[in-house]
Amino acid sequence: MLLSDFPNLHILQLPLRNTFRGIDTREVAVFQGTAGWSEFSPFIEYDENESLRWLRAAIEAAQTPWPAMYRDKVAINATLPAVDPRQVAGILSRFKGCTTIKIKVSDFSQGAALVEATLDVIPEARIRLDVNGLWSYEEAISHITEYHLRFGNVFEYVEQPTAKVEDLKKLRAQSPVKIAADESIRKNLDGDLSEIKNFADVAILKWQPLGGFAAAHAIAEEVGLPVVISSALDTGIGISHGLALAGSFPHLDMACGLGTTSLFEEDICGEQFQIDNGYLKIDRADPLDLEKFAAPDDRVQWWHNRLMKVSELL
Repeated sequence: MLLSDFPNLHILQLPLRNTFRGIDTREVAVFQGTAGWSEFSPFIEYDENESLRWLRAAIEAAQTPWPAMYRDKVAINATLPAVDPRQVAGILSRFKGCTTIKIKVSDFSQGAALVEATLDVIPEARIRLDVNGLWSYEEAISHITEYHLRFGNVFEYVEQPTAKVEDLKKLRAQSPVKIAADESIRKNLDGDLSEIKNFADVAILKWQPLGGFAAAHAIAEEVGLPVVISSALDTGIGISHGLALAGSFPHLDMACGLGTTSLFEEDICGEQFQIDNGYLKIDRADPLDLEKFAAPDDRVQWWHNRLMKVSELL
């Protein structure tokens, strides 16, 4: 594919309110197709092979109508980065009406301070702990047990507490908290995904990393678990497609992690994807002044080169 195959291509930089995933600025490519605006935004460190599914998702969303919807709005969880506990109230105030809170944690003491601060603000909160596979089995069972003993049954699940399948299987048998799989799905898309239900209770699905709507539905069917649709720190354009993916599942019993435009200082869609009473409306993205977020020339060239390298793998 050529750059001319991506109409109205823009390379953008969006500053974050707080450091998230080790970055304070999110770089993305957005473009407009026959079906509307789409987004290609694999994280900077991802190579061409890992970025390929993201591009397939972006092209599908730009050229293909959305799947049929089973709802017109989606319940949303708040997302709390690993911040100073004194910042918790301010961050949660941007997720209006959300009572399910996803917290990025590293160890027990760091995470416990955030859980405590969250419960001070929202006493009825349901908590999700997101570990990104960073714990060993020993750390995972120790930390999860400590969380449960200190806070009781406030936890909906722990997301990807450890990376190894063998550890997850042992952990699920002993954990007082349910286990959700994210990286175990995304990083093993060529493996036997029917095995996921042997070590997880919930499947985290993301529109871009899984390759788009059709691919996500095929993966969900193979995994055979309740799903939560989450974002990959998308702009409002990517969020619109995440919402459409959430809307296309007939059964969706848990809040979804699609409120992350609240983590940006300002989104390219302005106020379009602001949470209302814990929900986001499913809607096509309507980006505003894209030039306001334009990346400098050297980053534009970097993304053009990246886009061409990944396109060669299609």
